[in-house]
Order: sequence, then C-alpha cells, then structure tokens
Amino acid sequence: MASRQWCEGHSTPVLCVGASGGPEGLLASGSEEGEVTVWNQEGAVLASLRLPSGDDVTSAVFSPAAPGLLYVSHGEMVSVLDPRSLNGAVEELQGAGEEEINSLALNETGSALAVADDSGVVRVLELPGGKVNRTLRRHTNIVSSLAFRPLRPNNLVSAGLDMQVMLWSLQKTRPVWTLNLQEMAEEEEGHQQKAGQFFNPPLAHCVSVATCGNVLACAAEDGRVHLMRVGSGSKLDQQGAIKAHSQGASQAHFLSFLPHPYWLATGGNDGMVALWDLSQNPVVTVEDKGKPQAAPVHRRRPKARAKAKLQSQAKPLQAKEETKEEEEVEEGSSVDQSPGTEEALKSGPKLSFSHGDKGYNNNNNRVRLKVLEDRPLGNTDLYQSPLSRKHT
Repeated sequence: MASRQWCEGHSTPVLCVGASGGPEGLLASGSEEGEVTVWNQEGAVLASLRLPSGDDVTSAVFSPAAPGLLYVSHGEMVSVLDPRSLNGAVEELQGAGEEEINSLALNETGSALAVADDSGVVRVLELPGGKVNRTLRRHTNIVSSLAFRPLRPNNLVSAGLDMQVMLWSLQKTRPVWTLNLQEMAEEEEGHQQKAGQFFNPPLAHCVSVATCGNVLACAAEDGRVHLMRVGSGSKLDQQGAIKAHSQGASQAHFLSFLPHPYWLATGGNDGMVALWDLSQNPVVTVEDKGKPQAAPVHRRRPKARAKAKLQSQAKPLQAKEETKEEEEVEEGSSVDQSPGTEEALKSGPKLSFSHGDKGYNNNNNRVRLKVLEDRPLGNTDLYQSPLSRKHT
C-alpha cells in the first residue's frame, strides 16, 4: 500500500471528495468558501473553481450514467458542473434543499438525485431539470447521509442525527422500515457500560450500500459501524455491528473495485482510516452458510422522538433485562441479531493508518489518499463530511 498526500488543491479545509467511475478516474473535492477542485489519479490538479455563492461545498458526486456531470451541494443549492471544464455551472438547481444540504446521492441510471438537509427532509429530484418528485419527511433531526441501493434505482437509504436508518421505496412517501440505532445498541449483549459511565449516542453520520444491494453499513458517533442485511421483500432481516473506532465513526464506504463487494473503508474522529474485510461477518454470510436463523426479535414501530441532541446529552446506558416479551412488528421490520458480530473481526482491520487530523475533516487543506496495489478508483464516494463543522 502506497501513501500519497495531495497538496495545493485548496486554500480552505476540505469537506468532501467524490470519485468518478469513468475511464479517466477523476476525483472531485470540495472545501469551505465554495472551492471545487478536480484531480487525476496521480494527484495532479486538473481544474479549480470557486462558486459565486461562496457557501461551503458539502457533497460532491459524479453521475454514474454520465461521468461528465458532477453535482456539488453548497448552501441550499446544487450546482451541476462539467469536471472536464470548470468554467462555471452547467445548471443550477435552486432551492434543492429547504435548509443547508448535507448529502447528495444519485441512482445508477442518473435519473434521480436525492438531497438531504438540516431540516430533516429528503427530497428526490428528477433529472434532468431538477423537478421535485418526492419529499420524504420522517426523520426528526438533521439527515446526514443518503445512498441508493445498487440494482434497485427506486430504493433509497437515509440516516440522520435522530439515530435512525430508513429504507425508502420511492413509490411511497413512508419508509419500508426504520431501524433505531440507539435501541439496537442498548439491546446488544456486551455493549453495556459500567455504572456512572457515559457513552456517545449512535448519531448516524454516513450510510453506504455494497454493490450487491443487500448489505448496508452506517458509521455512528458511538465509534461503531452498524451493519444491516436486507432480505426478500426488502425486509430488514439481519443486523450487527463492528467496533471500528475509539471515537465517533464518521465515514463508512463500501469499495467497488476490490475482489468482492464487502470491503469497507471507515474513518473516525480518532484520526484513523481503516479497511475491513466483511466477507466473513455474520451479517454478510448468514445466507451463504445456510445456517438456520434464530427466531426474529419482533419490535414495535419506533415512535417519533424529540430531536436528538448532540454529545452533551449523552445519557448513561442502563442495563436491560435478559428476557423481553415479544411485541407487535411493523410489516418488513423484523430484525435478527447476529451474536458475536463484533468479535467476528478479532484480527481487526486489514489496513489502517493515522490521518493526522480527524478522519472526516482535513483542516490542513490537503487530500490524503491510500492506494491499494495501484488499483484504479471505483465509482464510490471515498470521503465525505457534511457535518464536520456544525456538529463536532
């Protein structure tokens, strides 16, 4: 593994990076005060642009259907750029967000752009044109991250600071299922704190979906990456977690260019970036091994909660009773816990390195990259940080 540090592309802190799946393998980075830079794989700056609005660039995604289109969010707007010629916006999607936008996601066909903002609302825009097709209102706090499911262009996953992960079918305006990370963390064996000890609540910072479309990962403030498997009928039928970082985990991204789809890159507030092989994780292998599954733990649909506060409102984790009564379940929301999921990766990450600064906010205005055996970059967002300034 070679280490590279790319310099001179920004004069302000870098907030997000997106990678193109096209043959040129371009990367785009955004920073504070509206700076956008396009790089080649060797780390050379190809073009730079300062957006007229001057708002921080919080997300950058290339269109998988048209690599010549780059979507960047700044303030409540989305600008469509041509990365081969950064002379200005090709198109401006005014008012794409109700408040400041945190995350963008494009489906595989390039026909839908999902926008998440501070108001807790997810908007789905038709492309081209940017007409709002769906407005999804179920999160009770800031929506921090979005991801479309590969092979299912009408399925969208969202995650937010209300500690909830939701799967949406864009034919409807209500989620197919909702997973409350706090409730799941409290129920897991061995994840209880000593009396008087406080923990960071699992605010959901980043969600990613493997190329198979059925395995999800969500980086959370409790330092864990929560794993989910979607079964037949889009039901959530498996859930687990790995303890990935000693402080909050801010990034989790499946990589599409390695031998199998279950390589996961994570970054955290401890300054570490790590690469994990999840191919033997129980959440991934449950169906492949053909083992009978335990009876699902039925759960009542989580009620809407007051807006989650940030770290200052972390509360002591209370011990739960060993047995629970079975409760009514919302259609599609039964979950099977994976015993020993955190212990399944005893050897830890396959690769790791210290980023120097926090894993999600590069305050020295540089882009850092680890290259795996000189492989080309895939079509994945390697590093995004819409929440770096507001919530830490």
